[in-house]
Parts: sequence; structure tokens; C-alpha cells
Amino acid sequence: MNVKEIFETMDYGPAPESAAEALTWLVDQGSRFGHFINGEFTAPADGFDSKNPATGEVLATLSQATQDDVDTAVAAARTAQPKWEKLGGPGRAKYLYALARLLQKHSRLFAVLETLDNGKPIRESRDIDIPLAQRHFSYHAGMAQLMESELPDAQALGVCGQIIPWNFPLLMLAWKVAPAIAMGNTVVLKPAEYTSLTALLFADICRQAGLPKGVVNILTGDGAVGEMITTAEVDKIAFTGSTSVGKRIRQATAGSGKALTLELGGKSPYIVFDDADLDSAVEGLVDAIWFNQGQVCCAGSRLLVQESIAERFHAKLRARMDKLRIGNPLDKCIDVGAVVDPIQLNTIQGLVAANTAGTTHHAQIPMPKGGCFYPPTLIEGLAPSDTLMQEEIFGPVLVSCTFRTPAEAVELANNTRYGLAATVWSENINLALDIAPKLVAGVVWINGTNMFDAAAGFGGKRESGFGREGGWEGLAAYTKTKVKSKQLNQIAPFSGAGAPTDPLDRTAKLYIGGKQARPDSGYSRNVYGPKGALLGQVGLANRKDVRNAVEAAVGARAWSKTTGHLRAQILYYIAENLSARADEFANRINAMTGKAQGADEVETSIQRLFTAAAWADKYDGQVHGVPLRGVALAMKEPTGTIGILSADEAPLLGFMSAMAPALAMGNRVVIAASDPYPLAATDFYQVLETSDVPAGVVNILTGSHAEMATPLASHLNLDAIWSFSSTDLSADIEAASAGNLKRSWVNNNQAMDWMSDHSKRFLQEAVEIKNIWVPYGE
Repeated sequence: MNVKEIFETMDYGPAPESAAEALTWLVDQGSRFGHFINGEFTAPADGFDSKNPATGEVLATLSQATQDDVDTAVAAARTAQPKWEKLGGPGRAKYLYALARLLQKHSRLFAVLETLDNGKPIRESRDIDIPLAQRHFSYHAGMAQLMESELPDAQALGVCGQIIPWNFPLLMLAWKVAPAIAMGNTVVLKPAEYTSLTALLFADICRQAGLPKGVVNILTGDGAVGEMITTAEVDKIAFTGSTSVGKRIRQATAGSGKALTLELGGKSPYIVFDDADLDSAVEGLVDAIWFNQGQVCCAGSRLLVQESIAERFHAKLRARMDKLRIGNPLDKCIDVGAVVDPIQLNTIQGLVAANTAGTTHHAQIPMPKGGCFYPPTLIEGLAPSDTLMQEEIFGPVLVSCTFRTPAEAVELANNTRYGLAATVWSENINLALDIAPKLVAGVVWINGTNMFDAAAGFGGKRESGFGREGGWEGLAAYTKTKVKSKQLNQIAPFSGAGAPTDPLDRTAKLYIGGKQARPDSGYSRNVYGPKGALLGQVGLANRKDVRNAVEAAVGARAWSKTTGHLRAQILYYIAENLSARADEFANRINAMTGKAQGADEVETSIQRLFTAAAWADKYDGQVHGVPLRGVALAMKEPTGTIGILSADEAPLLGFMSAMAPALAMGNRVVIAASDPYPLAATDFYQVLETSDVPAGVVNILTGSHAEMATPLASHLNLDAIWSFSSTDLSADIEAASAGNLKRSWVNNNQAMDWMSDHSKRFLQEAVEIKNIWVPYGE
């Protein structure tokens, strides 16, 4: 073509990137790879081929890790970890900076190899993936440098098992490896079977950086290797991948004491209001769903467009789709590359073919011959309940429906089991900032999409997983508090045959929805003092009582929308009313436990309430320093509805230490009182009734923790469960919580010093971080 023809047609000529250097690197390695263990590559073993999805060409042969390989890698990481942590933050920072610089020096090699292995367009690998990977190592080098001054009470977890997916192979590696080693951990990482080559190139630069042996270990193989790492003697599992596998990992690690973070699937809404800049919204949507061929967990795959502009918007979108370019991913002029593997291509084709609803439009563009390519696709006119509106396709397929009002948009957006990301397009910033907090998502982008940075945490809610990657909040997943814990022995209730201490029958009821309620079971049990005196009776809650309490808590969602100031005032009021009855509660505690701790426990409980009230309007979010002309607002939102098994050994203080911070942050709670010493909690609902606490915000159950644990943990309307029970229920709770992947905080049969103030930890568990990205400027 000559210049005149180019200007007349506006066609793009080919601009291929050379693959020579990347292919040479593969040949130099013999095109066969072992694992990277203890700072060295092992001899290649039997394994599988890594192929270019655009051509089907075999790039290299990789080794399938065995149990012996996993054990050797974990042992190497365990041996290296104490010395690596002892090196100190500044010492570790030097290595992370070196890795960042080496990623920069070899950026083109990484970009080309990523595109060859994954099929994504070279401009995405070159301009997004590799720079962001560099940014994570540079950012976390700074975190390592600051750890000793800014996180003085934190220490490394130990050895971290990390399992990453195939859609962003190097970037996911950086998200996980950088914070882990910055905080003094060592890692055993398994890249995806389809896309392991950039992880192996990263292993090569670890040697170039002089990283101590055993700090980073990389094993290749299929899902069986991930299972071996999950059950290995590691201290943490970090997984990014499908929700179904995430649930299995939650069950597999239940009761093991391993820390766990899961970044899983999504079906993210892309909301376009009638006042949006439609052309910009179309361009943003192209980036939201056809970036990386739609193989993005936070892809804006669910278009919700206001009815009044739907026809015009869809017409613009179809016209834009028909101008997209699909083909050789190494061509810099290509918009859409290849799907990662024939198996994934078949999955996409099957889901679309099975759909009979709506109207399907495939982009009218030339398709490459051969390779794993699928055309950009729009399916409009779907109902919210249609399969493709609910299920993650993980391909270049956009589904769409309409809405009429902002309230309906929020309802449709939240009508999913996922909660990873969302996008809002509107020229009315007041509307956008009103909608964003109402969306159940870990990340919300306003008038933009797919904005990421190491300084802003990324992660989801609901079945999109828990935990954050990046930012200060992401470090919590790779550290633990410097405390020595001791085993918690089960506390059994006292037995006896003595006469009642009170001649009046005051059988305590449950407290549900602001009212005293008889247990559905119709059963009660006696509560005896240490000398056998009968102190009273309490009801035995069952599954139906749990259901009723959760329904009451869910119905009190207005509490989450109240101001921190109002919640503080009510907590202060509770503290005042408890203080007025301090002697009564102290005597009750002494009578139940046979100890003289009552007065101290009541006074400390009052202080817990005052502390929570003080934090209610002061536990703020922050504005992240991201490289953007705009702001990334990290908002601390209530977790939602929390089930709590109270500490047995501190019947009032354990109850209050959990309840007060949860309420301060806007959560509603279902609390099971101390199993052996429940009467302090049942006396407390009389305080609640006189303290202006709205009905349903606090619900109190009594009975066996073992009987209530599984119904609470498996309840799909609970967002989190905490257990401080002396009955070792951690495994049961974590396994049952996998149903909707609710956040769990369990004691793993370790005692907590309740007289010490753990408010900061409780506040951290009581909130979810939502990052709202707001670009600004003309």
C-alpha cells in the first residue's frame, strides 16, 4: 500500500514483532525444562508440550512435577525461610529492586514469550502485563524497606504455596511472589499448565539477581501438582483460578491452620446510564470484554444499558465490533488474539451454542485460518436469569440486558453469586458515586475499566473469593502478628443437682429480631455453678433458630447504611447501660465460672465498647497513590452479616470483644453465647433492649457450639463466620463455609488473651476493602 491508499482506506498494515529472541532463548535451554528448585533447574523429566495457541506450534516440553518434586521444593523453601526473613526488610528490598530492574532489562523478551505462550496481543503483553509486573516488584521492594518501621508487629508466615492461572501468567506471578518474599516468606509456585514459560524465564532472572537459593521455587505440571502443594507442609495457600477449584481448596485446607487467599471468577456488570458519553463507553467496553480475548476474571462481560439508549448504544457497539482486528498475536495492529487452548475454545463454543435466548451478533470480520480463535460476540436481549447472564464464559462473549432506573441497575448488577468488579459509565459524578458503594464488588471503575496498580488492592466478595492482592491490605495475607499462642482446652459446663439459686423461674430465651424467642427445639438445659448450684436454664438453639436469626440480621441491613457517628452513640449508650449494672454482671460471671474475674471482665468489656465506639467514625479508608490522573478510593465497607461463636473462657468479654467492633463497622451479628457459661449473654439482651439497638442488628443464640457451627458456616446468607469456641470446630467451619466462600476467622484451637486489646484485628476482619477508581479531567 502507498501513503495515499492508507489515508483513503484507513486500513492497518501488518506490524509483526519478531519472535527470534524468545525462540532463541527456548533453544538455548534445549527447549526442554525441568523445575526450578533451590536455585537450580532440575533435569527435564517426562511431561507435556507447551504450544502456541495461535499456530499450534510446540514451543517447549515441560516436566510434570511428582510428589517427590513438591516435597523437595517445600523442604528447600523451609530451609531458606529463616535466613531470608532474618535478612531484614532493607536486605530483601535490594533483591526485589534487582528483580524489577531485570524485568525492565528483559521486558521485550518477556512480552514476546508471554504472547507466544498465551496468545494475547503483543501490545497487551508489552504495554500492560510486563510493566505492571515490574511495578509490583518495585512497589513491594518499598514495602520490604518499610516493614520494620511501619509493620513492627508483623512477621512472615513461613512457606507459601502459590497457584496461578493462564490468563496473566507473569503478572499473576508478580502479584503473588513480590509481596510474599518482601515480607520474609519463601514460595513454592505452580504456574498454569498451558502457560509456564515466562515463569521459567523469571526463574532464570532470579539466578541473575543472585536471589538466595530456595526463596523462589517453581514447579510445572497439571492440576494434580496444585493439589500436592495444597496438602503439603506449607503455611499459606494463595490461589487464583476458577471458583469451583477455589471451593475445593477451601475444603482441602479446612482445619489445617494454613492461611488462605482466593481470587476467583466473576461476572462483572458494565453499567451504562443514559447520560454517559456513549462513544467513550463503547471504547471502554471493548477494553472491558475483548481485552485478553475476554479471558479476564474481572471482564465486563455483563452489559447493563439504560433502556432509553439501548438501541443506539448496541448499534454503535456492533459497528465497533465489526472494525476489530483478530489474528496473529505478534502483530502490533491486532486487537484480539488467540484463546489459550483448544479445550478453552471448545468450552466457549459450547456455552454459546447451547444458548437459545436473545439475539447473537458475531463480529463481521475476517477470521484467521487455524489456531484457537473465536470472534468477538454480543448476545443482547437476555433475561437476568438466563444461563449466560449468570455463568462465567471466560471468552470474548458479551451478554446484555436493559434497565430503566438506577435502583434497577443496582439490583441487576448484584444479581450474581460473584462480586469481583464493576464498571459505571455516567457523566453525572453524583450518580456514579451514589451507585458505586451499592455494588457488591471489590473493585469499581467509574468511566474507565481494567485499571490496576500495585498500590491498590484487587480482590472480590462472595464467590469471587476473599483477600486482596496489592496495597497495604494485600500485605495482611502474607504476615501474622508476633504473638505466642497456647493451646485452648475445651471447657465443659459444670454439672450438679443443687437447688435453684433464684426461687423465681427465669428461663432465658433466645434473642432474635429484637425479641425474646423460645427455642424451636422446645428443649432447654440447666446451667450449674462450680458447686452444683442451679443458676438457671437456657434454650438449645437448632438449625431453624439459626435460620430465623440470620433472616433477622439480613433484614436489618439498614444498620450498614447508618453513619459511624450514630453507631458510636449507640455503642456508648450500651456501655453506659452495662456500666449501670456492672455489679450484677460481675456476680453472674463469678457464679458461673467460680472465679473472681467478674469485675475485671465487666470493666474491660465496657472499655471494649468505648473503644469500638471511638473507632466507629475513625477507622477510615484512604486514597491510594496510583499512577493515574484521578483517585483510587479505598473504602472500608462492612463485611455484612457475621456469625460468631463466642469465647467460652470469657463469657462476657469474649462476647463483647467480637460484637462491639462488628457493630461499629456496620455489620449485623448472630452470636452464639459461651457454651458452658451462657447466662452473661442472655442477661445482656436486657441491656440491648434499653440501648436503642435496632431489631435484628444483634441476635443471640444459646446452646451447643458443635450443633450450631455447621448451620452457621453453611448458611448462604451469612457473609462471614468467626469462631473463638473452646470446642475445636475450625475444620468443620472452614469446610462448611466453602458453600458460598464466606470469610472465616477461626482460632484453630489456640487461646486468645482476652484481657489484651485486639480491636485492630477485629476491625480488620469486620470490613471489606472496596477500591473505587475515579479518573478526572477533560
